[in-house]
Amino acid sequence: MKRVLLHIAFWIVYLLQDVVLIFLLDISRVQHFTVTKGIITAVENCLVLVLPKLLFTYLMLYVIIDKMLKEGNLVKSGILYSLLALTGTLLLYRAISIYFIYPVIYGWSTNVPPYFNLLGFLVGLMDIGFASGAAIVIKQIRLQLAAKEKEKNLTREKLETELKFLRNQTNPHFLFNTLNNIYALARKKSDDTPEVVMKLSKLLRFMLYETKKPSINIGDEIKMLDDYIELERIRYNGRLTINFLREIDNEMEQISPLVLLPFVENAFKHGASESRFESYIHIDMKLQKSLLNFNIENTKENNDNNGLTENIGLTNVRRQLELIYSDYDIKVQNETSVFKIALTINLLSHAKI
Repeated sequence: MKRVLLHIAFWIVYLLQDVVLIFLLDISRVQHFTVTKGIITAVENCLVLVLPKLLFTYLMLYVIIDKMLKEGNLVKSGILYSLLALTGTLLLYRAISIYFIYPVIYGWSTNVPPYFNLLGFLVGLMDIGFASGAAIVIKQIRLQLAAKEKEKNLTREKLETELKFLRNQTNPHFLFNTLNNIYALARKKSDDTPEVVMKLSKLLRFMLYETKKPSINIGDEIKMLDDYIELERIRYNGRLTINFLREIDNEMEQISPLVLLPFVENAFKHGASESRFESYIHIDMKLQKSLLNFNIENTKENNDNNGLTENIGLTNVRRQLELIYSDYDIKVQNETSVFKIALTINLLSHAKI
């Protein structure tokens, strides 16, 4: 229905400009025409001559061009069919002009130009060419825009699928590490085990429901980080010092879920869990006018300068940031005994998805 309305609108606009053009020509060349008579004659003229234009236009749009597009390399035959169609349309155009428009609409019985008149055929060619050319160009533009939109949608779907895959990788990775913590507490028969299980249940509920959303309040993300930190704190007791400073000007600011967790998880897994002595994790988060600065630093004893920067969690979160935000920066410092990450995100920037 939309397509039909677009076609009707096109021909109405075309006929309006054609009527104005014919009216101006008739007023200048037919002295006895009044304005009313000129308008009526122009409308009748245009309505009759639009028939061969309609015939040629839709023959080109839905027969010749469609056949060329669907069947591939048919340029020569397409040109031949187009010339044949144009020739037939011009002959029909001239016949309508000579045998109907001049004698019936204008009432001319004399001074009617001959049928095979070069100027008449050139005028007909221009008239038919303008109408059909405009229609064909508009259709091709619409087809190109539709193709680009389809390609854009396919790209978006592909990137959304990749993002879901990355998040689904992060969740089991986090769950695996947390279950290891619970296992260690269970072996010690720690009284903290039930509390850890309860906190894990809350985190899993968050991941089950909140991560399906494209974005959440940063206040909810911070609460989830607090729960995770408390869960880990139970395991390390006094051996680990944790500081989580935050300065947030708007807790309703939107952020992609779980984009910060891998950094915190990395600090525990490759810092405190591999340290035999007292260690620390310092987290400093600032949000001002939608600009998020997230800095995390942890002690470590592993002096491998490559292992920490290329683990699954950090690799995945790098790719997630690339997919979600267009304005971000991440810097990693892997020093001898300290590992630092400095992340900056403009939360109002959105990348490909």
